[in-house]
Amino acid sequence: MNHLDILCFKSYDLRGKVPTELNEDVAYRVGRAYVDFLKAKTVVVGHDIRLSSESLTKALIEGITDAGADVSFIGECGTEEVYFGTFHLNADGGICITASHNPIDYNGMKLVRQGSRPVSSDNGLLDIKEIAEKGVFTEPANKGSVTAVSLRDDYVTHLLEYIDVSQLKPLRIVCNAGNGGAGAVIDALEPHLPFEFIKVHHDADGNFPNGIPNPLLPERRQATTDAVKEHQADFGIAWDGDFDRCFFFDEAGNFIEGYYLVGLLAKSFLQKSPGSTIVHDPRLTWNTVDEVKQAGGIPMQSKTGHAFIKASMREHDAIYGGEMSAHHYFRDFAYCDNGNIPWLLVAELISQEGNSLSTLVNDRVSLFPCSGEINNTVSDPKLIMQRIHDYYLPYATHKENVDGLSMAFSQWRFNLRMSSTEPVLRLNVESRQDVTLMKEKTAEMLDFIKRFDLVEEASSPETAPETSPETSPEKENSEEKTQESAIA
Repeated sequence: MNHLDILCFKSYDLRGKVPTELNEDVAYRVGRAYVDFLKAKTVVVGHDIRLSSESLTKALIEGITDAGADVSFIGECGTEEVYFGTFHLNADGGICITASHNPIDYNGMKLVRQGSRPVSSDNGLLDIKEIAEKGVFTEPANKGSVTAVSLRDDYVTHLLEYIDVSQLKPLRIVCNAGNGGAGAVIDALEPHLPFEFIKVHHDADGNFPNGIPNPLLPERRQATTDAVKEHQADFGIAWDGDFDRCFFFDEAGNFIEGYYLVGLLAKSFLQKSPGSTIVHDPRLTWNTVDEVKQAGGIPMQSKTGHAFIKASMREHDAIYGGEMSAHHYFRDFAYCDNGNIPWLLVAELISQEGNSLSTLVNDRVSLFPCSGEINNTVSDPKLIMQRIHDYYLPYATHKENVDGLSMAFSQWRFNLRMSSTEPVLRLNVESRQDVTLMKEKTAEMLDFIKRFDLVEEASSPETAPETSPETSPEKENSEEKTQESAIA
């Protein structure tokens, strides 16, 4: 085959426009390169509900079998089902054709090796890219075969192992699949659970008639909120397209920041396995650390991103890991992320404690209010990060660079990190029991970022704000010159 520049390889997976960046030729090459690099003999393959997924899957499978490996094809599924199939069948690897929450004209692939360990840019993904681009492949002695495998029943059995079904109450739950693939798993779970499901945008439809399923976007939340209110449900759940992330709504239809679910799920696991390690990301931390310590667990911080979280969990034998972006990872699920285990655990907690979801969460929101992640497009992220660092450093009680820049003060903290793919700074702010302070500091930092960005564009100094990071009126005059010097 001729050399081909392939543009859809990212840090952790493949994502690209169809057919300009990802097409059947690319899928075939990836299949062959994947087998050549991993020396795989058996590969689990599945795909999401996108209209382009079937043809891309067919080409991928052809590449895998032409390379001499056998395929266990599990059909239309979620990414988590490919993870499950890979470790459940003890396969050498697995690939899911999916673009998750990307626009309708995108598709992609998520790749794992034996044991459902991730294949990312630091452990083989770029090697696969290079082999695929060159188009020079090893010729096998024999072509591989394809076997259709039905894993849904086994998967449901596995999911039910995380909870005590006998303790569950007859809850009413709104579930919004967003016309992605989650509805099929809910249907398979339903006969085993005492819940009444209110199903919204339930049927899989790659045309996405109700918009791309991405509940992180406020405009994609209203249907779930409305259904919770209309049906007086106990809580609501919504998923992204390949349902490896789930998002929660309380009994009033209010969207719950993923950050607070990390602490809640940590609490659930620590009730069952006291003293366990819980891994969390560094963007927002105070609530999670507090909950884990109160429950007798060990909090362990990891860099953001599924490859880092999974590696840290393996290293520390963590029972659970969570990110504020609604990715939740489980030791008994091969340390992979899953979008169904979280809501089952939450339903179990509500049933056991007899409290509403808002009761379980709102106290934590009051203790540690947060801004949520705010994206800022800027001209020079690295330089602005440095200016933020230099300004706040004299007042910080703690600083770290696990992932971007994190600084803590007596009553508030922030994390600021750069996007790896675009000129964007991502800001998260939290405080201790002071929502007003959190909002003030969020506004202050956003203003700093904006003003620093204007400084860089104009290449001229800018006047500093009149207050310090700890906003102390008696400090304003004495520190004014220092602040001006730091910003200039």
